Amino acid sequence: MGAGKVRRALSTCAVVGSLVAFGGAAPAGAAPTSTIPSNAVPLRVIAFGDLHGNLLPPQGLHGEVVRSDGVSVPAGGAAYLAAYVRQLREQADNSVLYAVGDTWGSSPLESGLFHDEPTIALLDELDLTAATLGNHELDRGYAELERLRDGGCHPKEGCLYTEPFEGANFPILGANLTTTDGTPAALPYSIDYVDGLPVGVIGVVPSNTPDIIRPDAIAGLQFEDEIAAVNRTADILGALGVRSIVVLYKGDIGAIDGDDPCPSGDDGAAAIATSVSPDVDLIVTSDGDRHFNCTYSDPAGRPRTVVQGASHGRILSVADLVIDRQSREVLRDRTVVFTQVVTHDIDPDPTTLEFVDRAVEKSAEVANRSIARIGADVTRSESPSGESALGNLVADAQLAATRHLGAQIALMNPGGLRGDLLAGDGTVSYRETYAVQPFGSMLQVLDLTGAQLDVLLEQQFQDSPVGSEVERILAPSHNLTYTLDRLAPRGERIRSITIDGEAVDPERVYKVVMNNFLAGGGDGFTVCTEAHGLVGAGKDLDALNNYLATRSRVEPPAVDRIRLH
Repeated sequence: MGAGKVRRALSTCAVVGSLVAFGGAAPAGAAPTSTIPSNAVPLRVIAFGDLHGNLLPPQGLHGEVVRSDGVSVPAGGAAYLAAYVRQLREQADNSVLYAVGDTWGSSPLESGLFHDEPTIALLDELDLTAATLGNHELDRGYAELERLRDGGCHPKEGCLYTEPFEGANFPILGANLTTTDGTPAALPYSIDYVDGLPVGVIGVVPSNTPDIIRPDAIAGLQFEDEIAAVNRTADILGALGVRSIVVLYKGDIGAIDGDDPCPSGDDGAAAIATSVSPDVDLIVTSDGDRHFNCTYSDPAGRPRTVVQGASHGRILSVADLVIDRQSREVLRDRTVVFTQVVTHDIDPDPTTLEFVDRAVEKSAEVANRSIARIGADVTRSESPSGESALGNLVADAQLAATRHLGAQIALMNPGGLRGDLLAGDGTVSYRETYAVQPFGSMLQVLDLTGAQLDVLLEQQFQDSPVGSEVERILAPSHNLTYTLDRLAPRGERIRSITIDGEAVDPERVYKVVMNNFLAGGGDGFTVCTEAHGLVGAGKDLDALNNYLATRSRVEPPAVDRIRLH
């Protein structure tokens, strides 16, 4: 796709006004060429984040965008995304396209079945300029990330999608990711030349990744503070003569949707926005459903723009920059930003549509296999207690799958549920259950005392990296109940735990089934690492499919297992 006069030079590890656009015609946000000073160069920055390998238009809430009038419209899908990217690029003299973390990982079947090779191929087709790492790119380990970057067939399953698989034609960035001996594990930056002027882009990985990913997936890696990594890398770029710098960060500011809603605060993304080197001109973030355009003051007191689009390919961020040819610096007072909704009232890009159809066709035999009948939606929507019908259903499935190993209760983390089961045509397909549990996690039965179980449930309330409290309510199997008092002091909120109607004995040992992410202490449930008697129990997706197949009709279970005080 046309990227204007942009030439790429890859680094090596050795070294505002704004609006939201709906509809089929993307706004011409860039200043007309005639209004740009003769000694300046325009550059359009286009970005998306949290794509999660969504080749098809996403289903449910992740496939919609709410307009300002409250009406929800369908959005997303690779062919529509490509059409808008092409249109936005054609409007600009020069452009770059960035992916801001979690671009693959926890992907739908069309990509996940083939180890996300289709998503890499899509990004190559889009002529992606650079991608930064999020936590999900590491879901299957660093060796698999290297394979997707460099090419080659999967070591166990071979080349299922295309042979040979050539890998990524774009740099994958992570300035703060190193091996334990300090060796860079990803490129810290890349440089692109825009009409002869160098533009640097720095990517950083969330430093709390070890808290939210399986320990074995990141063995041998360490995650440096993001701000320190950005500042060090900005200094390197400055020494190389680069005066225009963009930072990509997979993190959230917590802003509400809209224009200039930037909150104050010292959380990850807001801290980066206010604290990183004043040499950084634009920051692009990504983390979930929110989309916004913000302006913060950098450490030198100059305004600095922060933009974020919505997840799953639904909204693109666009920033039109003007770079002074003599100083090589971005003229920040001329920056114009907007967010482009990837609506479906535009012709899909035909080349990308053909590409997506191929991935769908190759996965169809597996994807369309019927698993069960369903009578009503089973979703991740949370009750006041924090339970969800889907979480409870999955916990019940995991308990049923491991009864023969002596499991007495099951617990399921909400972050492991990535899709909903919708009644639709009354059938649950493999595609749909895969979307619910795409990680390929293994179930493990472990021994916990009643006292440790109490600690585990108390660990549902934790400090975030910046000190605020986060709540992660685990879905309990049907035979595990307790009372929750959110107003009680931390460590005293869980009361009256029962299993099969009997009060839990602090000294007694209970067999608990959970996925290997939780068993490894993921999401801060560190007490799980103290357990004994760990036994492997098969894949989580197999447990869910087998359980659903035994039901005459799938219905949402009650969300009454956690009582509120």
